[in-house]
Amino acid sequence: MAFSIAAAAFSPAIICKANNNHTLEANYIKRAAEIADKSAGFTSPHPNFGCVIAVGNNVVGEGFLYAQGTKCAELQAVEEGGELCRGATAFLNMEPGDCHGDQTSVSSLIKAGISRVVVGVRHPLQHLRGKGIRSLRHQGLRVDVAGEDLQSKAIQEALKSCFLVNAPLLYRAASRVPFSVLKYAMTLDGKIAASSGHASWISSKQSRNRVFELRGRSDAVIVGGNTVRRDDPRLTARHGGGHFPVRIVMSQTLNLPEVANLWDVSEARTIVVTQRGARRTFQKLLASKGVEVVEFDILNPRDVMEYCYDRGYLSILWECGGTLTAPAISSGLIHQLYTEPARCMQVFAFVAPKIIGGENAPSPVGELGMVEMTQALNLIDVSYEQIGPDILVSGFLQPIPDLTPVIPSANETSAIDPSVTLYDADIIFFYKTWDPYGAFSNFSPHLLRMLDENGGYVKWPTVEHYYQARKFVGVDDPLARDSVEQIKHAKSPEEAARLGRTMQRQHINLVRSDWETEKIDVMYRALKCKFSIYPHLNSMLLSTAGSVLVEASPHDLFWGGGRDGEGLNYLGRLLMQLRSEFLGESS
Repeated sequence: MAFSIAAAAFSPAIICKANNNHTLEANYIKRAAEIADKSAGFTSPHPNFGCVIAVGNNVVGEGFLYAQGTKCAELQAVEEGGELCRGATAFLNMEPGDCHGDQTSVSSLIKAGISRVVVGVRHPLQHLRGKGIRSLRHQGLRVDVAGEDLQSKAIQEALKSCFLVNAPLLYRAASRVPFSVLKYAMTLDGKIAASSGHASWISSKQSRNRVFELRGRSDAVIVGGNTVRRDDPRLTARHGGGHFPVRIVMSQTLNLPEVANLWDVSEARTIVVTQRGARRTFQKLLASKGVEVVEFDILNPRDVMEYCYDRGYLSILWECGGTLTAPAISSGLIHQLYTEPARCMQVFAFVAPKIIGGENAPSPVGELGMVEMTQALNLIDVSYEQIGPDILVSGFLQPIPDLTPVIPSANETSAIDPSVTLYDADIIFFYKTWDPYGAFSNFSPHLLRMLDENGGYVKWPTVEHYYQARKFVGVDDPLARDSVEQIKHAKSPEEAARLGRTMQRQHINLVRSDWETEKIDVMYRALKCKFSIYPHLNSMLLSTAGSVLVEASPHDLFWGGGRDGEGLNYLGRLLMQLRSEFLGESS
């Protein structure tokens, strides 16, 4: 499957002669993509959405989705524009995905009096593709889609920006594996370390700051055992935000140190992937530290990426040495190349103005089996940038899959990924809120009003916010009360989960003593509230009558089904219980 983001890949079938109006509108589309990029790393696993509202040459409102469950980009833009939005045009980098309720993208534009909407790209997920456009047109708004209704060279360039800002999601939808990025720093003579293995520091402080930013945009960072043994990295983002990528260590033999920075999971989670049966005693040691260990029959980059896909990851950053980089490239997994990171999701590489020499000094990429220069892999869309004293070379490796997703048929979808099955009459899987039944997830962006201990109603952004906060309710400690407030005001359900789980790990004494016996009832009350106050969710739940509901998380063995179906699936059980109750009431 080809994924090329070269200019030629975005060439529309018909190129109209550019005019001033198309140039202006192309600039607005680019601006929507530009502001959407502000949320990169925080919205995952959801799209980056931006909205620009304009009247002629004047922008009257802008907004971007910070994270799933927060105020949508369109609502922010119309609130900023006010009455000036009446009769105006809204420019979106991607088709909206949520069409239900009073505070959604579609309803916000309609209520504001927007007369026309320009969409950069259609939603890449099959069950959402075209839904938002149809809803807007049904309400009488004119909707133009870049590359379809609008075609010119200027629009083509704007469309490219829309593809790039959501490249991980688009690639994942098309290829069923996460989007991979390779990052390394090398000297002018192509070395990533001295012959002794010493590698600190090849690149400048400015370049390293870019690395932190890049990690903050990624769902997971992968390293090999050599990197852990040699560098003892932390692999944290250190960018001041609320998103911390998962650290993944690939090691066949588990020949790893007993003490390492990556075994400290107080700030970010660590997963060690290994071959089945490797060093059982060491596996138990890692588990005692809170490190998750996942075994594979045969450990290879392709299977690890498929596992990351099952966990819902969009973007993977490879910070490994040449030994692991080579098989990752050979497997067709590396789509972006960084010899240090850069500002946006393209292909990057950094070169430090240093020479270290050494016949045995390691290089960034190991043996690929190529014997002639004509076999070399070329970068496309190459660009150059100076970062401090270093030079960043960026581009995409060829061959690269086509960025426009190929939407599979229902039968193909079922065979590829059961979690997005539309027509399975026996088992319905759900996990992320982007699934067809994703609204069943406790992370779905549906506001709740729940009774508190004083008999008053309190608003919670999502079920997950409420669930995580209840761990600390009633504990007579200022830190516990502060934790409840932090979780309540977390900007996304992902951030609420991170806060609650981190606090639980670090301060187990602050968790209410009856939590293990009460947590199912807490989740039940929140779910019942959610499916009681949103009619379309209630209808969706009732429509599954006769089917088994399974929360398809591969790593949650309590609420989810687990990787191999060994999980208890309590979230699915509660939903089926609620379904029975609602059906009984309706009859």
